[in-house]
Amino acid sequence: MKKAELPDGVAFVHDWLNGMRGGEKCLEALGRKWPDAPVYTLLYRPECVSEDIRRHPVEASAMLARIPGFASHYRNFLPLFPRAVEAFELPEWTRLVISMSHCVAKGVRPPAGAKHLCYCFTPMRYAWGLQEEYFGRNPLKRAALAPVLAKLRSWDKASAARVDRFVAISEHVRRRIEACYGRETDVVFPPVATDFYTRDPAALREDFALVVSALVPYKRIDLAIAACRANGKRLKIAGTGSDEKKLRALAEGAPNITFEGRPGDEEIRALYRTCRYLLFPGEEDFGIVPVEAQACGAPVVAFRKGGALETIREDETGVFFGEQTPEALCEAMERADGMIFDGATIRRNAERFTEARFLAGMEEQIRRTLEG
Repeated sequence: MKKAELPDGVAFVHDWLNGMRGGEKCLEALGRKWPDAPVYTLLYRPECVSEDIRRHPVEASAMLARIPGFASHYRNFLPLFPRAVEAFELPEWTRLVISMSHCVAKGVRPPAGAKHLCYCFTPMRYAWGLQEEYFGRNPLKRAALAPVLAKLRSWDKASAARVDRFVAISEHVRRRIEACYGRETDVVFPPVATDFYTRDPAALREDFALVVSALVPYKRIDLAIAACRANGKRLKIAGTGSDEKKLRALAEGAPNITFEGRPGDEEIRALYRTCRYLLFPGEEDFGIVPVEAQACGAPVVAFRKGGALETIREDETGVFFGEQTPEALCEAMERADGMIFDGATIRRNAERFTEARFLAGMEEQIRRTLEG
């Protein structure tokens, strides 16, 4: 689909806008094609998103905004999200709804006659898996949540019928969409800022491992800390999050492990350019961070599951470990330390995930959606 052929009458739906993570970068890139298109979202914090997103007319959920403390503790109101997203009234002139969904955005009700394309980051994780990672191991809490999550699964599956076309961010997610919704889908990889994250021939690799991540339980940063406590490898952890206090306690007394806070983009790029390798111990649906690191010529040591299998080429741009244990990670780090990686080769692998390829892929999917 050429630029001149892009349709009018587009509306975006996004779960929430309170940071610039991978999903928001997808919205930012695609939204530049329709800078005046409205965006509907459950929660909007304009100071936390890019100027490109702020240019759009953004409508947040009026129903949820009335709840005291919602903005600070929005995840606690998960059972209300389906009703809130269904309450949005999109303009009658809407010809194409593009939802970008990892929770409930795909459950929006399109206006009569409008087509609905869902760029799916994952079926709702809270309902279909990872309950322990999100809600903890307390058996009473999990028992209380069981009927709520069952209701969410039922709604999530039923509301998939409102989507004319699903597009998955990875083969890993494509399989999950098929399993959860019984729908076939194509894959368009998310965009990575490979023009910004680049190699620097003058930068020298140093002997430290790097983690760049939100500090939350399912990212499994605890594995990286335990492994580096055991092998004495220097570890720099860039990021903040709800698990930070616990992770700092795990690293206490280990002078080889340092927390870098939340560095700016240029500081993160400098870390990518100088680390021995990036550690990626969690399971992700795609995982933009390993691609950013590879764009800077850094190899990756990653858990052998999820999107990493699609973005890392074993023994060429990184190595894998098969079990989420400190011992398995230590062994993979030892293998990586003994290998010689070619930064130019690693960089070329990352160039498969440019913004231009993302936009070309999405324009083709939009064309197919409109053609029915």
